[in-house]
Amino acid sequence: MSEFFRIINSINDWLWTYVVIVLLVFCAIYFTVRIRGVQFRLLKDMWRVIVDRPVGEESAVDGDANEVRHRKIGSFQAFAVSLSSRVGTGNLAGVASAICVGGPGAVFWMWIMALFGAATAFIEATLAQLYKRRGKDSFYGGPAYYMQHGLHRKWMGLLFAVLLILTFGIANQLVQSNTLCDALGDAFSIDKKWIGLALAAMTVVIIFGGIHRISHFASIVVPFMAIGYVLIGIVIIVMKINEIPSVLALIVRNAFGIGPMAGGMFGTAVMQGVKRGLFSNEAGEGSAPNAAAIAHTSHPVKQGLLQSLGVFTDTIVVCTCTAFIILLSGLYDSGADGIILTKNALECHIGKAGGVFLTAAIFLFAYSTLIGNYFYAETNIRFITGRKSAVFIFRIISALTIIAGAVMTLQEAWSLVDITMGVMTIVNLAAILQLAPKAFRLLDNYMEQRCAGKDPVFRRAMMPEDEADIECWE
Repeated sequence: MSEFFRIINSINDWLWTYVVIVLLVFCAIYFTVRIRGVQFRLLKDMWRVIVDRPVGEESAVDGDANEVRHRKIGSFQAFAVSLSSRVGTGNLAGVASAICVGGPGAVFWMWIMALFGAATAFIEATLAQLYKRRGKDSFYGGPAYYMQHGLHRKWMGLLFAVLLILTFGIANQLVQSNTLCDALGDAFSIDKKWIGLALAAMTVVIIFGGIHRISHFASIVVPFMAIGYVLIGIVIIVMKINEIPSVLALIVRNAFGIGPMAGGMFGTAVMQGVKRGLFSNEAGEGSAPNAAAIAHTSHPVKQGLLQSLGVFTDTIVVCTCTAFIILLSGLYDSGADGIILTKNALECHIGKAGGVFLTAAIFLFAYSTLIGNYFYAETNIRFITGRKSAVFIFRIISALTIIAGAVMTLQEAWSLVDITMGVMTIVNLAAILQLAPKAFRLLDNYMEQRCAGKDPVFRRAMMPEDEADIECWE
């Protein structure tokens, strides 16, 4: 088994160094320039959209319109589903691993990728809304759907769907399960396999309820867990406010390989910052568009803006809290890794209460991410086959995956995530680069209506040459 993971790690090093990072940086900069930094200049619109109520569509849906009206999924719920996957162990264990392996400089490159990567998130989410499909009781969509209906390449959609299922339905779940079981096992001295069994059973209860139960769960749990964790981070930062300038200087120096401990670490810092940043905020990866597609909204750009906000929330806010908690503790080079490093840092600041709080936080973070990841995988299983039996079988596989994650090592789990996530990201970026002009047109349409003092509304007749490929938006 060790030889298998050695080969996987060698492939990962080549794939990320020469392909994934280059593509991510190119797309992030290109989209930021092309949409004139929409992720910065429309911040006010992002906050306005998040409170939008679900809109129209009743007349276009078969069946009882009143039933459809009560089952709509609004912008905030769709945002919460995507955030439930984004805000997870990547924010706690992932940031800690990045600092452990790449040094404090990895945090700087996480920030850079988030600031520019938010433009990539805007493009992919807007496209997911444009090409979403209408299901029995909700919309659905994502990269596999815009590859089939936008690029007319079903083979590409099938390839992406398989990669996403492997990444989010299996590999990513292993990391979430491993981190959660590590935290609970360390806190309560319980065998991790029993924790894995209990976690699998709890997850099955939610996922068998479908997207409405998933979105409802996420809209309640995600804000609660994120706000609580950020408040703890702010308290620690205020307590150590005099040390913040030196920590920022440490991050910047190490980001560029400056200093006796940072020499030769430049490439590692960049690699870890980009990889763990992508794992956490998912910008360009092709996962969040699956959640963006389910929202009832008046214009595709609105979900694009919300997904950009999700990247900022995840990395600039939550990941930064973890980074400062670790760096202010001085334990970042102690040899501890993952969630144990974050736990040790919290205990350094606020005593044993920090460990107790982190155990509760990691449970909420990891559990909600398990649910969000499952939803992404199920959406793509439905793309490949509409058979209910396939979905049922995958729900059982999901439970078994969670149990397997409990007994793996963290680095083995990361290795599997990195390779599947890397290939999936390449496929998605290749698609959105070709479809980006559609998103540019939608943004122009949104801005024209907004400048005219209107609440932007899109109809597929506004893009007549693509009308046959757009199922919704009557």
